[in-house]
Amino acid sequence: MLSIRAVARSTARSFSRFAAPYARQPIAPLRHLSPLQSKWSRTALVAAFSTSQARYDKEGSVDQELVAKFESELELEQEVNGSHELPPTLKGFLEEGSFKLNDIPGQEEVELVRKFGDETIRIKFSIADIDGLDPESGMQDRAFEDEDDESLDAAESGKDVNNNGPPYGGNNKVDEEESFSKAEEAQEDAEDDESQEPSFPARVNVTIEKPGKGALHIVTVAQDGVIVIDNVYYFKDASSADPKTAEKDFQRRGMYTGPPFGNLDEDLQVLLERYLDERGVNTALALFVPDYIDFKEQKEYVNWLSNAKSFVEA
Repeated sequence: MLSIRAVARSTARSFSRFAAPYARQPIAPLRHLSPLQSKWSRTALVAAFSTSQARYDKEGSVDQELVAKFESELELEQEVNGSHELPPTLKGFLEEGSFKLNDIPGQEEVELVRKFGDETIRIKFSIADIDGLDPESGMQDRAFEDEDDESLDAAESGKDVNNNGPPYGGNNKVDEEESFSKAEEAQEDAEDDESQEPSFPARVNVTIEKPGKGALHIVTVAQDGVIVIDNVYYFKDASSADPKTAEKDFQRRGMYTGPPFGNLDEDLQVLLERYLDERGVNTALALFVPDYIDFKEQKEYVNWLSNAKSFVEA
């Protein structure tokens, strides 16, 4: 007799052979798609994975034109400004003075550092000041200069600017001599103005530190050889004078650091100005800072043109 285990095995094999033909038959779909729907579905799938050829172009259509423009700008800067060596006036200030220059290429801020007794004096300024100038102000100045030139020409020719007739409504010799005298004075003033071209205002931040005594932070503006003090701040913690972190900057905002410089006693203002002058914050520095800002901004601009050109053509 067959054992129960053998019977079970044979029964299972027989059932699987009997059910196999039916298992191989595919299950009928619930619904049939029309030929149009089937074609549309295949088309939609193909379109979903299509890509445009322009997206994978090696370079854009403007690249070569842009590179050529960068090259022309670089050539123009070389023709107008020549080499980027430090001018003699700036080099003389650094060689004859006590300040050490810290200028990192690619950075806007420049630092001058010196020792004065036990004090460490740090002076910082930025080329951002020259970038923030309003070009329309220069245009307005030139417009006024043109008006002065017209008045000067009219005075020299003995005519009024508006009426094209004799000045002051007369023809006598005295009027002509007065007009020519005024014309000569105006011409001399114009020549003086041209020889003394005004510089732009540059912010100069002066920090004077003493070990364990905190720091004075003095905000000034340098222009036309003059240092003008805006504010004088005192910080018990020297690191608050020039905060490097957001936390330090936040703590500084709530401190009482002193009144506006203009509200101080006049004698106190004069003494603070002399205090800075003794430490090298003087006319020489006021002349150096705008000139160095102009020099550095030009150098950084040329480097920017070169780097941008190299990136586009890479």
